[in-house]
Amino acid sequence: MAINNTHYGYEGISKIMSSAAKVYFIGIGGISMSSLAIMTKKRGFEVAGSDRTRTALTEHLEAQGIDISYGQKMAFVDNADVVVYTVAIDHDNEDYAYAQKKRIPCISRADYLGYLMMDFSVRIGVSGTHGKSTTTGMLASIFTCSQSDPTVLCGAQLDSLGGEAYRCGDDNAYIIVESCEYQDSFLDFYPNIAVVLNVELDHVDYFSSLSQIKNSFAVFAEKCGEEGSVIANADDENCMDALVNSRSQLITFGVKNDANFKAVNIEYENGFPRFDILYENEPICNIKLSVSGEHNILNATAAFAVAFICGIEVHDISEGLSRFRGAHRRCEYLGKYCGADVFDDYAHHPTEIRTTLDGITARGYNRVICVFQPHTFSRTKGLFGEISASFSNIDEVIYADIYPARETDDLGMHSSLLASNTGENAKYLGNLQSIKAYLSNELRDGDALVVMGAGDIYRLYPMLGFDYKG
Repeated sequence: MAINNTHYGYEGISKIMSSAAKVYFIGIGGISMSSLAIMTKKRGFEVAGSDRTRTALTEHLEAQGIDISYGQKMAFVDNADVVVYTVAIDHDNEDYAYAQKKRIPCISRADYLGYLMMDFSVRIGVSGTHGKSTTTGMLASIFTCSQSDPTVLCGAQLDSLGGEAYRCGDDNAYIIVESCEYQDSFLDFYPNIAVVLNVELDHVDYFSSLSQIKNSFAVFAEKCGEEGSVIANADDENCMDALVNSRSQLITFGVKNDANFKAVNIEYENGFPRFDILYENEPICNIKLSVSGEHNILNATAAFAVAFICGIEVHDISEGLSRFRGAHRRCEYLGKYCGADVFDDYAHHPTEIRTTLDGITARGYNRVICVFQPHTFSRTKGLFGEISASFSNIDEVIYADIYPARETDDLGMHSSLLASNTGENAKYLGNLQSIKAYLSNELRDGDALVVMGAGDIYRLYPMLGFDYKG
């Protein structure tokens, strides 16, 4: 059966929740779903859920008194008043089918999050093809540094939030939400400050063209209305094209083009950027980041613009950005293996891959070697040439097998094809055992190893001796 995906909207969900006591989450082990489950429990609801397998996240939820069934055994659905589900679940999910049969209201994750957002005065939605988690993390660091007590929902765990992907503030002033475009889920949100970091074609299993994805970002920005603000990347042509007819106050940031907030006088210290921020062409602050890469200069400038228009003091913005050490799985340093520095990264789109590797290369390693796990057959096929070209500036890329996620292999894609198309610096090794054996013989002092992908490539880390649960 197909997922119904009914959009109830704020008023519809308000009516449902007014008489609810027990909320059940299908796919509760996901980063966003686990955060919503905890937020819901803190609001006084009884919470339970299901997921395919036990993970560190589900164990964390169970430790907080949330009952979880594994393998869709329908152990707790029957007593639920509301079911919240992620659109990533299989169409034959037994919990979902049972809830539909019992006429229990089923609300999508995005629709439910949009409902929660409306409790807050300032609703910041951070969107973009790349950089959402990092920029959300930067904003979380800034707002907590300024004692603003924000509520935060991020797509990655953050050290600045005690290793969590969420923060529950005690007041209803600010909420900062990572806003993902996949299947247009961010169109269920209600920001009055919308950040658009960049716009590129991705999620080709849903978006058939660049024009379609630009239209989605335009609709997302329109959610702010005439009273709201859109923070947009002046250096990104697709972004500016998508927002050309925006009714909201358009506030721009950038490095190359004219912008309301512009980063200039960029220097690097051991690979980490330092730069000045101009506001309307007047210098107002010097920023020093603790994360590498030119892309993070743009992310930080966007975060600066948001915090500034929210009235956060400049010294708190600067301090918050300086304190930010990155999101988990975003160029995260794990330690050493065979003398090499090992970094974990979530990148799976060509632009993300290249910018992350450029940032590592700028640190001056003797060699940069990347293990890459492509994510989904559709993305590999749709962005085949761009993915292959993403590794041209490093010493070696080792391709693991494609992570299928929700897909089946019916497109004729294989990682060996990527390796052949990449060039002499590429090889296909496929399984993790072969990759581990190769790395053990190849790595040496002065190297950087970047293990990259959005699937289950993290299973390599325990094989390399790292205490890592994913």
